Amino acid sequence: MHAPTPLQIRISWPAGHLTASLDDTPTSHALVQALPLVSTARTWGAEVYFDTGVSVSRETGAQEVVEPGTVAFWTDGDALALPYGPTPISRGDECRLAGPCNVLGRLDGDPGLLATMRDGDPVRVEVLDA
Repeated sequence: MHAPTPLQIRISWPAGHLTASLDDTPTSHALVQALPLVSTARTWGAEVYFDTGVSVSRETGAQEVVEPGTVAFWTDGDALALPYGPTPISRGDECRLAGPCNVLGRLDGDPGLLATMRDGDPVRVEVLDA
């Protein structure tokens, strides 16, 4: 038996795009079921987040402080949260999310590219075909 291939998604906005590898979690599966989706980017410090229309419960491993480039799901806002640096509530240079978030995976490229996403930009998320 071989390990399942990680789910891969592409996140696109007017100034660029990134791919991400998602772990095998209930939230990842719920998100993938809802793709493709188009949403509106919101920025909060060095974090981009946007509504997904997906509603899931907080998982037991939910985290509030994550590494830059983590793909997180904010259950309180049904939103995908993509931190690439400090947020207004960070201590020092940590990536502190608005609350505990389900960790879905990691961005494959440079999370700093997210800095080119502007508040109000259209964002498209789709499954990357293998």
